[in-house]
Amino acid sequence: MKKKFFVPLMLIFVLMLSACGGGFKADHKYKVEPFEFTNQNHEKVSNEDLKGDVWLAQFIFTVCTSACPPMMNNMVELQENLQAEGVEDYKIVSFSIDPDVDTPEALKEYMQAFGPPDESKWEMLTGYDMKTIEKLAASSFKTAVKDIPNSDQVLHGTAFGLVNQKGEVVKLYDGYSDVPYDTIVKDMKELIKEGN
Repeated sequence: MKKKFFVPLMLIFVLMLSACGGGFKADHKYKVEPFEFTNQNHEKVSNEDLKGDVWLAQFIFTVCTSACPPMMNNMVELQENLQAEGVEDYKIVSFSIDPDVDTPEALKEYMQAFGPPDESKWEMLTGYDMKTIEKLAASSFKTAVKDIPNSDQVLHGTAFGLVNQKGEVVKLYDGYSDVPYDTIVKDMKELIKEGN
């Protein structure tokens, strides 16, 4: 009689352990194409410079009238959550999708207007043409960036991309409305832990 119960109980126990098993699980492995751009401090930043770091990417521009201000607010809130959890080894990379307008100075002022708790983690990138950023967004992050004719606005995706230490986009999250803050913090912590 006892043996009959033993097998199902063992099976349930093993299933529970596997369900509780931690570790980061990637949804994607999109390789970030090589780049070297200019940040808000007029410093060159390349994909190679970011190797070894976990980073969050977003596509924004300073004269955006729709999605970008909420995305910036959400990214700042996410950074506050990361700070509260003691997460330190990461970067936030914002690619301008209006590089003709977004000078390093404009990007720095824009970032500071949202009051991030730690500006040193942010790379606000510009210094390229539209074709370059359209290609990077499509090939590396599987997201659209497109100039709107006769307008100062740009069509773009609103996802936050999580990039691992090898320079691979491993997850994409809603960065505009239903931001999964807890999930992103958890994923970043696990990814950073695995890299140490």
